[in-house]
Amino acid sequence: MEKKAQLQNLRDIQITSCGLSDSEISKQRLIFGENIIVERVGNPWLELVFDTLKDPMVWFLITIASVFYFVGDIYESIILYTATIPLVFMDAFLHWRTQASTSSLRSQLSSSVIVIRDNRKVSIDSNDIVPGDLVILSTKNHFLPADGIWEECDSLQVDESVLTGEAFPVNKSSIGKDTLLKQKECLVDSTFLGFAGTRVLTGNGHLRVLAIGKKTSYGEIIHSVTDITHERTPLQQAILELTRNLVYLALLFCFVLAGVRLYQGHGWLDALLSAGVLAVAAIPEEFPIVFTFFLGVGVYRLAKHHVLVRRAVSVENIGRVTQICTDKTGTITIGKLTLTHLETTEETSEQDLLRFSMAASNADGNDPVDIAIFDMSKKRSVKMPLKLKSIPFTEDRKREVAFLEGNDKSQLCVIKGAPEVILSKSNLSSVDLDLWTKEVSTLAKGGHKVLAVAVKEIIETTSFIEPDSDFRFIGLLAFEDPARPEVKDSIIYCQENGIKVLMITGDHPDTASAIAKDIGLKKESPLVITAHNLDWSQEEIRSLKNIDVVARCSPLEKLKIVKSLKKSGELVVVTGDGVNDVPALKAADIGIAMGLRGSRSAKEVASIILSDDNFSTIVNAIREGRQLFENLRMSFKYLLLIHIPFILSAAIIPLIGYPLLFLPIHVVWLELIIHPSALFAFQLKSNGKSMKIKGARNSFFSKKESATILIIGIIFTLVLIYSYRNGFLENQNIQHARSKAMALLSFWSAGVVLFLTKGRTVAARIMVFMTMAFSIVLIQNTWFAEILHLSPLHLSDWGGVIGSLSAMLLLFLFLNKRSMVR
Repeated sequence: MEKKAQLQNLRDIQITSCGLSDSEISKQRLIFGENIIVERVGNPWLELVFDTLKDPMVWFLITIASVFYFVGDIYESIILYTATIPLVFMDAFLHWRTQASTSSLRSQLSSSVIVIRDNRKVSIDSNDIVPGDLVILSTKNHFLPADGIWEECDSLQVDESVLTGEAFPVNKSSIGKDTLLKQKECLVDSTFLGFAGTRVLTGNGHLRVLAIGKKTSYGEIIHSVTDITHERTPLQQAILELTRNLVYLALLFCFVLAGVRLYQGHGWLDALLSAGVLAVAAIPEEFPIVFTFFLGVGVYRLAKHHVLVRRAVSVENIGRVTQICTDKTGTITIGKLTLTHLETTEETSEQDLLRFSMAASNADGNDPVDIAIFDMSKKRSVKMPLKLKSIPFTEDRKREVAFLEGNDKSQLCVIKGAPEVILSKSNLSSVDLDLWTKEVSTLAKGGHKVLAVAVKEIIETTSFIEPDSDFRFIGLLAFEDPARPEVKDSIIYCQENGIKVLMITGDHPDTASAIAKDIGLKKESPLVITAHNLDWSQEEIRSLKNIDVVARCSPLEKLKIVKSLKKSGELVVVTGDGVNDVPALKAADIGIAMGLRGSRSAKEVASIILSDDNFSTIVNAIREGRQLFENLRMSFKYLLLIHIPFILSAAIIPLIGYPLLFLPIHVVWLELIIHPSALFAFQLKSNGKSMKIKGARNSFFSKKESATILIIGIIFTLVLIYSYRNGFLENQNIQHARSKAMALLSFWSAGVVLFLTKGRTVAARIMVFMTMAFSIVLIQNTWFAEILHLSPLHLSDWGGVIGSLSAMLLLFLFLNKRSMVR
């Protein structure tokens, strides 16, 4: 791979080992900006103000209060202006709470690097890097924050698998300053280049930064998939359509109602109030507010489960997942290799096998195999022999070599690597070779990673030339990355709740199959296929639902699988950790990046980040998401059961010629009940048990539930109108009629909250008590009643309110039970 190094980014920069000066840093930042791939724009305080001012209730109150002021009713105007204040503060608080739930999580995505500036080593945020910076990288500071060119290298090997998909280490070399000083633009081999998101495995080096942010290699990959757009979720689409339809309907009825009131002989102020009240009742501003707030609560709750949400709408989708496409290593498994088997020849002890294995390993590197060897050696108190020279592992050689001091004037050459390579260089007989080859196959089928070790005594020399054959084979090392113990229970939960789990891995089919059996991915033997055997026909795509494991899968094939599953109607979660996983993460309904081992690019594009890389965390998030979705359903059900009688009574009563039921101050009263109840009363917590989702991928309420809500809403509207009409006809007292209607509607709100939540939350119990208590106080206290244009009710009137409410709740219970039968 070659790349045209962007040396022009370094023009007018003094290329020295002292690093950039303050003036050069300022100049470069002015030209190139910050080292950010996905920019976050917008002032949160301005967003808070704009979101608050979007509430139509605020504008309605201000407009009506202004009208009262201009017609000379100063007292009513002051009341309405004053009533606007708590609504503004409540909206502002809710928007701020939602912002705060997500903004605090962003700091967990940042990283720091060490650079040389003004001849000093300083630690800075990776976002502050500019072209020309000299970054110090080693096995301790191993993630590359930008693209650049290696000026200095010492035994440097880099893992570029997150960018290229290739698992083997890449040797790096320094190009020197002469090229940077003499050339403005040149072709540079990838041996001399470092790429953002990759990591140092061995050695150390100085990287001169050439490109940052969107101009890096992984930045280009991310922005190449921008055409993969995030579709609206079914609920988002439903809210949008509901809002649009009700707004159109409200406008139509407003004009009709205003015209009818004028025709009936009422004044223009009465007509304006009638139309305005109906508009506020009909415009469903609570629905998007509740939706946004519940997502914010979901973000906060999921963070407690090690789930960092970057796209809040994923909180709604996570509860309705039907398909999980998961990695194996580090997600299903622990992600840490353990040396579990030491298979030695008769002449070799396990201690000697460990000692020679240590010699052919890198104590300062990040190779999980080497780490496992040193962990086992420490437990058994095996000491590292004196190493004279080592040759690091490379993919083409598939082995690591070490030279040790031997007896007298001899040396020992130790090789450790792929069994087929080591066995081919050994002096084993054909019979023994067959036996050890079968042993390697048996261990691999058991889900183990297997390495072989051999040693040869050579005549002392200073050239350290590796022999090509006749090594004495001493044994095998078998490593396990065991499944996480909690994954099995999570798989059972998925199976009980209709969630299909598909393991997608680049590993050998035998290894993947062993892990799949261990976690119980299928009650019978799991069905395992290799990705290259898929022919992508329609029949094959449908068969994906029956497959349990796809092995030897490339990132492009993973993307095809995700698209095929979505096309077949599944709501798909995908896990990924590398740059090559970016397209699949973006294409999924919910992309989940690994927080511990994931690349920065995967985290940037994912909807969710797991801070512990654990499959069970995904399932815990689904449990929490299902409860949040059910909470949202209850809240929306409450809103509909309140809004239907609110809208219909506000329209029908004036149309049939009676005085207005709701004045602006009554609308304020109802909004101060409806908003807190919808937002806080339905925040039930998950009990960790199975929960069948009501309302599948493309529906929020079932047809029976929708019919129940509509029937109950209409019947209660008739009860409300009847109560208002009787109260008015008793003695032509409009204040008395309004009191009966407001008491009935307020108590209905409390009854619906109690019915839906069964009083299981403290907030629900508080809202029920506060709604009923304040309604009684506001109606029965003569001073409040006068301000609200009401009159105190008699004991018989309250008896009628309680009786009507009880009858409605019994009817609701009956119809609700029938709607739950599917």
